[in-house]
Amino acid sequence: MDRKWWALTAVTLGTFMTYLDNNVGNVALPTIQRDLGLTISGLEWVVSGYILVFAGLMLVGGRLADLFGARRVFATGLVIFTLSSLAAGLATGGGMLIAARAVQGVGAALLTPTALSLLTQIFPDPGERGRAVGIWSSAGALSMALGPVTGGFISENLHWGWIYLINVPIGALTLGLALWAIRIDFTRVRHNLDLPGLATSAVTLFALTYALIEGSAAGWTSPEILTAFGVALAAALAFLLVESRSAEPMIDLSLFRARVFSGGLVTMGIWSFGVFGIYFFSALWLQNVLGFSPTEAGGSFVPMALVMAVTAILSQRVSRLLGLAVTISIGMALMGGAIFMLSSVGGDASYGAVLPWFLMYGLGGGLLVPLTSAILNGMPQGRSGVASGVLNVSREVFGLLGITVLGAILSSRQSASDQPPLVAFLDAYQFTLVLAAVIMLAAIPISLYALRERRTSTPEPELPQAASATVGSAN
Repeated sequence: MDRKWWALTAVTLGTFMTYLDNNVGNVALPTIQRDLGLTISGLEWVVSGYILVFAGLMLVGGRLADLFGARRVFATGLVIFTLSSLAAGLATGGGMLIAARAVQGVGAALLTPTALSLLTQIFPDPGERGRAVGIWSSAGALSMALGPVTGGFISENLHWGWIYLINVPIGALTLGLALWAIRIDFTRVRHNLDLPGLATSAVTLFALTYALIEGSAAGWTSPEILTAFGVALAAALAFLLVESRSAEPMIDLSLFRARVFSGGLVTMGIWSFGVFGIYFFSALWLQNVLGFSPTEAGGSFVPMALVMAVTAILSQRVSRLLGLAVTISIGMALMGGAIFMLSSVGGDASYGAVLPWFLMYGLGGGLLVPLTSAILNGMPQGRSGVASGVLNVSREVFGLLGITVLGAILSSRQSASDQPPLVAFLDAYQFTLVLAAVIMLAAIPISLYALRERRTSTPEPELPQAASATVGSAN
């Protein structure tokens, strides 16, 4: 096999490892809480600490990739993530586990922005790159399938530490494969870190992520959360001011004049809003309403994730036949329709009533992969790290918005109900599903407008020279 396909294997394994870590841990949280004697707040920070650092440093990771090379930063991220996974698996107290999870966030922030940046350099041909992106995207879907099942099995049969320790052999294998297989030329196109830009972007994302994570518990109008939102806004304005005067800005704002990039960000954001929120609350629904065990609930997502993985690989062919805008619109329509149909499933239903809509959802999700390829093909060659970070940041922030906004609506409706708890939860969950479906379907006209007359097999026209001097491909 050609070495570049081994390089794709390394990049895909690295991505799979970070995705799996997110999906495998949630099922085991009750076990971790009992074993370490954590409070609810401490348990939340096992999850939130990772997300906070990951989202806050993602643009930093992209900038480092542009300055020092995607291969070097990818390998560094692998080392950090693997060693911190070892520390998390061996943790004997809540503080140690939370700290290790935060360091894992640092490693993930270096890994994630570099993954598709590496694919852009390894596969310069748009056709090959499209196939590579489809294979890479299937890693996320497979992690959705394997993560909850693996987490449930470990929590019921092994020590919970193996949830994190399984990353150690995967990380070691991936690092060795990456160092051998990834052979790309690196020409330095950045000459400084842009410390003011790094600092203001990190503060913006840290503060915003913190507010979204803690807002529901602390109260959205509490001084703590209002201060966090205020800091995020002030830092964002400072970031825009700094970048407008920088000789080598992290993000050239002219990039957002490109229809595919800006429209793609919005579409991906809406997708993340629905996926994060619905996936999170559907796991609760399967267990609390339908009575599934943790392992059964995790296994329920396996067929959906497998359909998504297979469709992701085939989606480039569909896009060449139908065009990018139509393909993405069909994908969003299938996902929105599936969410709407799930809202009609009753509390006494069997898995057979759920499965068709899970499969429909997976089919739609897989069809969204060509959007990533289109953005990759349309960006100038060179500095791909930060642009990749921008798309990943939008996914994380919109995903957190999905959990917090949909969660707040669900909780508010459930609290206002005078019905028994399970009946009230089901009613609130179904109402939230309808709302999420409407939001997902709103992406269809956006896609048809922003992505019209674009096909993934044809590169986008080059951006102005100013843009090509500062950003590259996007994730």
